[in-house]
Amino acid sequence: MNITAAQVNELRQKTGAGMMDCKKALLEAEGNIEKAVEILRKKGAAVAAKRADRDAKEGIILTKISEGKNSVAIVEVNCETDFVAKSTDFVNYSTEVVNAAFTSNPVSVAELFEKNPKLIDGLTELVGKVGEKSEVSRVAVLTAENGLVVDYIHPGSKLGVVVRYDNLPTDKFAEFEAMGKDFAMQVAAMKPLAIYRDEVPQELVNSEIEIYKEVAKKEGKPEHILEKIAQGKLNKYYQENCLAEQAFIKDNSKTITDLINEFNKHHGTSLKIHSFLRFHLGDEQK
Repeated sequence: MNITAAQVNELRQKTGAGMMDCKKALLEAEGNIEKAVEILRKKGAAVAAKRADRDAKEGIILTKISEGKNSVAIVEVNCETDFVAKSTDFVNYSTEVVNAAFTSNPVSVAELFEKNPKLIDGLTELVGKVGEKSEVSRVAVLTAENGLVVDYIHPGSKLGVVVRYDNLPTDKFAEFEAMGKDFAMQVAAMKPLAIYRDEVPQELVNSEIEIYKEVAKKEGKPEHILEKIAQGKLNKYYQENCLAEQAFIKDNSKTITDLINEFNKHHGTSLKIHSFLRFHLGDEQK
């Protein structure tokens, strides 16, 4: 059967598949475009099954923020190679994912797919096109209560941060936004465990105290001062790992809390950092 270039081009436009794959599918479908589309979709499913046990450690982090700057979605979509991560097909699918997350406000990847079943077919088709295992590994949405959200994507799209700030009137957004973005960059650079010390898991605190005591004991410090030494080191640990207590990366003479307090005093506000999310490509915790 003679398959024309126009038919191949039409199928490519519909599916994004390669020219030879389109031609083969059209031959198998005897020129029927819709049957050819189905053949290519099945091919994608077969590729997906074949690649299921491969590692997908590359990919991109994307965010989408509302016009009112009070809600933001962040997603991580993975593939096997950086080459594919930069491809138009992969970026387009990832953009569909973050748009769907922004619209449907899911609490998990499973709920994202449940609310947006077309994303499942889209993922199968993507795998068929790029020939690599691809997956959506993380999704989250932050919405501020009477406040502002900011996002930061580090160049290369392998690290992204979103931060929620509460108790900030909309007429103060413009004055705080640059500082809010700086704090998001701080999260990206300094990788805090929490915002405030009471948010650090108690088991982690207990573990740190035991380590400090053991080290001090091996250094020959008296038993009766081990607790005091440990508490001193624990304060240093909080200063390094809690965002509110970290020295500001642009001016280490001030902490993040100092800057928040100064802003609130100057503007008559009660702004506070509510939460943040830091997605670094390939983080073990999804």
